[in-house]
Amino acid sequence: MRLTILSLPLCLLSLFAISCSQKGTAITSDEPYTAVEPSIFPARKGSYVGDVMPFVHNGELELYYLYDTDHNAKTYHPIYLYTTKDFVHYTDCGEALPFGSLSDPDSALGTGSVLQGKDGLFHFFYTGHSDSPKFSGRECVMHATSTDARHWQKIKEDTFYSPDGYSKDDFRDPEVFWNEEEGCYWLLIAARSDKKGGVVARYTSQDLKHWTFSGDLFAPQKQFMLECPNICHINDRYYLFYSWDCVTYYAVSDSISGEFREEKDNVLDGTNFAFYAGKTVTYNDKHYLCAWTGRNDFQKDSGLYSWAGNLLIHEIYTLENGSLGIREPQSIKDFFTKPKAFNIQSSYGKVSDKKGSIILGAKKDDFSLADIGVRQARTLFECDVTIEKNGIAGLAFGTLGDFSEYTVLALDTRRNCIRSEGTKLSDIFTEEPVGKTDFTFAQNGTYHISLIMENEIFSLHVDGKKALSGRLYSSIDGAHIALFAAGAKAEFSAIKYF
Repeated sequence: MRLTILSLPLCLLSLFAISCSQKGTAITSDEPYTAVEPSIFPARKGSYVGDVMPFVHNGELELYYLYDTDHNAKTYHPIYLYTTKDFVHYTDCGEALPFGSLSDPDSALGTGSVLQGKDGLFHFFYTGHSDSPKFSGRECVMHATSTDARHWQKIKEDTFYSPDGYSKDDFRDPEVFWNEEEGCYWLLIAARSDKKGGVVARYTSQDLKHWTFSGDLFAPQKQFMLECPNICHINDRYYLFYSWDCVTYYAVSDSISGEFREEKDNVLDGTNFAFYAGKTVTYNDKHYLCAWTGRNDFQKDSGLYSWAGNLLIHEIYTLENGSLGIREPQSIKDFFTKPKAFNIQSSYGKVSDKKGSIILGAKKDDFSLADIGVRQARTLFECDVTIEKNGIAGLAFGTLGDFSEYTVLALDTRRNCIRSEGTKLSDIFTEEPVGKTDFTFAQNGTYHISLIMENEIFSLHVDGKKALSGRLYSSIDGAHIALFAAGAKAEFSAIKYF
């Protein structure tokens, strides 16, 4: 493909020097790519973050999680703990709750929740899982207490299994909280009804020890299970989050007791384990959704993600129509203070620079691209994107040479989605997305995008309404970042690059 070297200044800082070899590869003064220890999206070396259980204690956000590895034994998934105050710097507190022995009902641990009861004690309700036939079922609710939220004592006699008419093998993810309106504790649990399929079942208690089954809070009769159910109260509405099909969903109600209803578009961040098992927490008067982004076992951009990966947190808030919006925590954006100098180092197609904006004039069946140099391990890229009707535009990653091999992170107005699943620019018109977030685009609309990257992990937010998170293995180890448009004209303006 035709390679053009441009010298179009984009006045952020001084420009890089550019030269070109006969093979069409730009030689620049970019800093070399150096991978970093994950901080924004943490995970212990050699392990993965599974389902997250947030809790606020002593002014910190405590994030319990299921600890996963590639070499789990017959006993597995102990619960570990991170703490943070700013979503950038985390303290690794190690193991918080161990799994039991093969003879215990919690030889594997599952998701749960932590709260401080009115008795002053800290209470941890979690899932016990065992394949032993000696127990009433494979899964149960278990209870542990602590005086300091660090040293936990399991109360085995408080263990209970699903009621009649519900699966004994699928009964997990207890979420416990005090319901001020009803003056009692609620326990929500992912259960499977013999008649309704996946449901959010509800229990009530006065003492966190004796529980009364109170029926189903939510039963859409669509999914096999509704994992990790939890409720967030924002303004005058209640938002019920749950997960299945590799996706985190939400439903909404005007009352905590229901009826909860699914909105037509109730996915905030991605399919394909892009953002799974989202659980909410209110911290410093803001509301956050805490989950994990999966990983590809073969470190490829394409293909299905595996369960567990790295911790990833969004802020959620209500839009004017009452639905939820999603954005990065402000403290993460504030972490990026060093502007990155850049210019258009090479290009393909019709590319121009107008008062700091990059304009790409792609033909109907082709693309245009402006390469702006090597991407650093931690990156914040923010701008406004105006896309003409039926256009596709966004960011692409690869090494200089054949731009058609660059991997895209795209706003696709043809398919009304945000997408990134290993699609190459050469396939952008024909390849259907595997991983995506639905988004309704207007004709000739302008959208604000904010992209945070750390090593191969990315989190892209669009207009504070939707996000797409995941991994771009093609963006690391010295790969370049580029702006592209396909099938129509696009303009990138108000660019901020850190």
